Amino acid sequence: MKMSDTIADFILDCLSSGGGVAELQRRGLAERFSCVPSQINYVIETRFTPENGYLVESRRGGGGYIRIVRVQDDKERMLLEAARSIGGRLTQNECARLTRSFLSIGLLTQREGALLLSACSDGALSEVDPADRDRLRASIYRCAVMGMTT
Repeated sequence: MKMSDTIADFILDCLSSGGGVAELQRRGLAERFSCVPSQINYVIETRFTPENGYLVESRRGGGGYIRIVRVQDDKERMLLEAARSIGGRLTQNECARLTRSFLSIGLLTQREGALLLSACSDGALSEVDPADRDRLRASIYRCAVMGMTT
């Protein structure tokens, strides 16, 4: 196992035992793993990013610390609430607008957004009577978004 993996696993354990929050000292971690502090920075900067569901707050200096907060739970809750708020009908344009909104605030990845738009497109629903498409689209969108939270 690489040193980076070992450090990341340790931080993940700290997050789990701390209820999604870990407050660590860079120097203490470097001493624990017999590495330079820049190795700790590398692990945090590459593995604990907002895109991966983490917020990192850092204060340098003698009493400095690194606080890592797992925000994935908040993202999941926001997605669930958004999915529940989708009405009984959803047009293709409304679907695109909602997906762009989710993407802009980081609730979905680009790939997830593209898959949602594809699955809910008029082309994908071409076999369905046009009068029923918006209801089916709303149901598919809601179920897909809720499925992303598990």
